[in-house]
Amino acid sequence: MLALLLAVSASMSAQKGKVLELWPQGAPTASVDLQDTARLHVFLPDAKKANGKAVVICPGGGYAMLAMNHEGLDWASFFNQQGIAAIVLKYRLPHGNHRIPVEDAEEAIRTVRRMADAWHIKTNQVGIMGSSAGGHLAATIATQAMGDAAPNFQLLFYPVITMDPSFTHHGSMENFLGGVASKKEVRTYSCDQRVSRVTPRAFIALSDDDHVVLPANGVNYYVECYRHDVPATLHVYPSGGHGWGINSNFAYHIEMLLDLKAWLSSF
Repeated sequence: MLALLLAVSASMSAQKGKVLELWPQGAPTASVDLQDTARLHVFLPDAKKANGKAVVICPGGGYAMLAMNHEGLDWASFFNQQGIAAIVLKYRLPHGNHRIPVEDAEEAIRTVRRMADAWHIKTNQVGIMGSSAGGHLAATIATQAMGDAAPNFQLLFYPVITMDPSFTHHGSMENFLGGVASKKEVRTYSCDQRVSRVTPRAFIALSDDDHVVLPANGVNYYVECYRHDVPATLHVYPSGGHGWGINSNFAYHIEMLLDLKAWLSSF
């Protein structure tokens, strides 16, 4: 019944969302794919229920495609029910140029803050969320973005964290950094190596039997958050593999939503 209600409400929410072009005047860095444009799908809770929080959602897909539904649009209803604005980012694929999705994610955060009054959002309550390769993008923004582009919290689901060839997701690495990456690029975009005391609080969730993106990615990120006194919580579910998103067939779907709801209410 819960899964049915979530599915129905997600569908209803999707009908109410509005779509904005992220770069109406053109992006700073052009993509080799001229048809690939960045957009924001904006889902706002009822103004009376809004608590001021917002989350920019980055779907995964190995930096080769975007899982826009179960890792993006389908989350809108859940967040809106918590009084949280959900802004799903359809970011441009890098094709080896990592600046492209990073620019899109940073501009998405800035856009949310620019629209804060109209969207009933507090500028110090803007978070970023990502799944798989989208988790890598979210963690990159969380550890490196500055000023109006820096998020206040982060949500990472079975994230790609490292670019270390020994346990990264190779498809994501190749698509993000190109065929041959320098040691400096590997270090710069290994998000566990970029955690500092100003990194925002983190919620990390993954499955113990994930053979696509090794659990060590998210676990190491949690350890670095702990070492740097960054408030973080890590949920490792016994099974589920990779890529479950908000799909109700994930064995720990209800537990995951309850864990997330509790965390979002804790600050």
